[in-house]
Amino acid sequence: MIIEKKVLPKYYEKIISGEKKFELRLADFECKEGDVLLLREWNPETKEYTGRSVEKKVTYVIKTKELKFWKSEEVENYGYQIISME
Repeated sequence: MIIEKKVLPKYYEKIISGEKKFELRLADFECKEGDVLLLREWNPETKEYTGRSVEKKVTYVIKTKELKFWKSEEVENYGYQIISME
């Protein structure tokens, strides 16, 4: 399955350089090993896509509810997922 997600420019650059090989996302969507993440660069200032994108194969997924980045109600409902990519 191909899963399309927004990614901020500072993270997009690290992904395409090979420095960043994982994603931390709210687990409000299904994602499993073998899926493909279509990461589209999103400019938060203009609230538009930049036109750049990259596809990354999902190699491993960890789900947890113990981190504190999102509202507690969202975390309680969905949990987190950490997505490893190659």
